Amino acid sequence: MPDPAPTSAGSTGGVLALDIGGTKTSAALVRDGTAGEVLTVPTPAQEGPAEILAAALDLAVAAAGDAAPLAVGVASAGVVDTARGRITHATDALRGWAGTDVAAAVSSRLGLPVAVLNDVHAHGLGEALHGAGRDASSMLLLAVGTGIGGCQVIGGEVVTGARGAAGHLGHLPVPEAEGVPCPCGRSGHLEGLASGPGILALARRLGAAGSDGSPVADGRALAALAVADPEGPAAGAYTIAGRATGRVLGGALNLLDTDLVVLTGGVSAAHGMSGDGEPWRRALEAGLAQEAMDVVAATPVVPARSGQHAALLGAAAHASAHAL
Repeated sequence: MPDPAPTSAGSTGGVLALDIGGTKTSAALVRDGTAGEVLTVPTPAQEGPAEILAAALDLAVAAAGDAAPLAVGVASAGVVDTARGRITHATDALRGWAGTDVAAAVSSRLGLPVAVLNDVHAHGLGEALHGAGRDASSMLLLAVGTGIGGCQVIGGEVVTGARGAAGHLGHLPVPEAEGVPCPCGRSGHLEGLASGPGILALARRLGAAGSDGSPVADGRALAALAVADPEGPAAGAYTIAGRATGRVLGGALNLLDTDLVVLTGGVSAAHGMSGDGEPWRRALEAGLAQEAMDVVAATPVVPARSGQHAALLGAAAHASAHAL
């Protein structure tokens, strides 16, 4: 595919945004905080950096169409050196991704200025600028899904940290996770216990099973079991994981004291806002109350509102601020 370039039928402006994740890659042209048509393809996650980037860049060219974007904003899984646009650390979700110079590859193909941001950081920025955090001067995003991540935004700027690793709430220790392996290679971290896969593994350890006695298959089946039997092991797993998540969140508020906490991700979307009687949400609130100092204990905890493409909006905003 050709590189994006002005044509007589095209329009100039906007930022081309890419979101490269372990499962899917999305792209859209973003103008004035609004994403145009969002294109998505499966990420060839186990085929290596060259194939991952080729798929992403082909998609970016298609998303640009005949427009002439001013820059490219990339949201990527992994720890990002934002000054260089390089991935410094990554899990096996994207094989060989650590060390990839994303900015150089994108700039070489598209001929545009590029800014790269971690995907959860991009999601947090999108939510702060266009979602639940719009009226807050500071916000903490907690994403609970396949993994657990976080992002602090102050005054419209992401706190990335000295090495790009700020916000890794999933890799804080919590007593409930003692002895539980974490995907980072250590043990005792929140993510190993309270991510989607962590909760499923916990439920199996507690004896959760399908009607035929087989191990519960996935998160959707586990959620159904929790609803059907509020006293059973499935609900118990959500309660343990929710309390552990709340404890980490309470400790984070003691440290950061943000105006607002925003919950996002598959686990929080499915279980976090369905009412006071729901075990995960109720347990999260109990865990937060257990750890948070009185002065921060009443910090609002609300669901994300910017939609499933928040990371594209955040990547575009970051590029507008740092690549132009």
